[in-house]
Amino acid sequence: MFCKVNTVGLNGMNAYHVDAEIEISRGLERFDIVGLADASVKESRERIRSAFRSSGIKFPAAAVTVNLAPADVRKVGSQHDLAIAAAVLDALGEIPTDISDAAFIGELSLGGEIRAVNGVLPMTISAQKSGIKRIFVPADNAFEASVVEGIEVYGAACLNDIKRHLRGESRLTPMPPYVPSPEQYRDALDFMDVKGQEFAKAALEVAACGGHNIIMIGPPGSGKSMLAKRIPSILPEMTFDESIETTNVYSIAGLLDKNSPLVTLRPFRSPHHTVSTAGLTGGGGIPRPGEISLAHNGVLFLDELAEFNRSTLEVLRQPVEDQKVSISRASGTVTYPCSIMLVAAMNPCPCGYFGHPTKKCVCTKKQVSQYLSKISGPLLDRFDLHIEVAPVEYDSLSSSKKEEPSSMVRERVQRAREIQIRRFKGTGITCNARITPDILHEVCRMSDDANDILKSVFERLGLSARAYDKILKVSRTVADMDGSEIIERRHVSRAVRYRTLDRKFWANE
Repeated sequence: MFCKVNTVGLNGMNAYHVDAEIEISRGLERFDIVGLADASVKESRERIRSAFRSSGIKFPAAAVTVNLAPADVRKVGSQHDLAIAAAVLDALGEIPTDISDAAFIGELSLGGEIRAVNGVLPMTISAQKSGIKRIFVPADNAFEASVVEGIEVYGAACLNDIKRHLRGESRLTPMPPYVPSPEQYRDALDFMDVKGQEFAKAALEVAACGGHNIIMIGPPGSGKSMLAKRIPSILPEMTFDESIETTNVYSIAGLLDKNSPLVTLRPFRSPHHTVSTAGLTGGGGIPRPGEISLAHNGVLFLDELAEFNRSTLEVLRQPVEDQKVSISRASGTVTYPCSIMLVAAMNPCPCGYFGHPTKKCVCTKKQVSQYLSKISGPLLDRFDLHIEVAPVEYDSLSSSKKEEPSSMVRERVQRAREIQIRRFKGTGITCNARITPDILHEVCRMSDDANDILKSVFERLGLSARAYDKILKVSRTVADMDGSEIIERRHVSRAVRYRTLDRKFWANE
């Protein structure tokens, strides 16, 4: 007896179609799984046997051979249990209906329950794209899978639920498509709680409009962390494609909220400065997404930047530039997306008061130099905006004046981002920070005055080619905020104001 059942494999972010082929023949009782299966897949033999016994289903006392095709791709994880069990049922004649248009994903427990697995969303998307009409997943994953349109999702709690449904004895109800509620866009932290710091707020608004990386330097208590933690409240709404991309990462990492299977708020990740390289960029025996990928389409905030291990920070350079991180192991290479807005905050010296207008710095010149040297020039060059956050004055703190709420700032950010979405439609570019070199000058057209001032700044400050590109992109964002198609002198001047801090603190490094 031979039959074939559809399932889905997962390698990093890449889901692929897998055929669970089974043959049951006369011979000594055995149960073999082939097809480049790892230990977690081969262990399914004992789980499936026990699940059958617990469900009151007789497992065949024969030679059972399962092949997971394609046989040249390594199969990892327990998500193939349900497909293999369904194939056995079909081969035994327990399923009278055609299941060629269905796929099965799930882990079986020894008691016959179907347990949740990670990565159901990307696997469901892959199944839908390969022409699958129905997919059977664990009940705990059904809400997550319902995000995908064009495929019927059935959530099952146990093996008998699947059997009874396919035999027509007790039908499962397909999960209705998931629709996110508008309330999920609300955020508790608001910029109206921040007194003063108008320059820093304006810079963060520019960064949010164009998706630019920004570094803030200032003394302790100036509000750097407070400002950074309120950035999500002014970020533009995620597009549906961005939500799907980010949700895929969280699904693979097993971090999805059961009550909200689609990530609709831009992520905000703030790892501690003791984080390891693998924790930041991803890794492990079976590579998992790191903090930089969990921040995909959102914000990665690195507080106390100079306290991070330098080698850990240097690993960020290529992923920040390429918007993806590749993790290589002996078993293969996986790639995770990391299109992020990198936000960093740091003190100017170990004591924090170097350059303070009233408090004296107690650090030696060598200590200040060593502290700042933890941030390399190439890494600093990855930040589009460099700003100094000055101490807040008493008059600002004691003022009863109401500050501008995040909702008003967000409206301006959304308008500027919509201009960019229309401009880059069909190119795969989502914001000005992601403008590729081949269209940079076409998109960032400048007036003669703007070109003259940028040339003057480039020559006077000795900027790198990357710094030139970033000033141009920030100028494009400022022009979008101003509703101008052409970059004018005032737009470049404002962008340059956000790019000179490295000359103040790192000039002699």
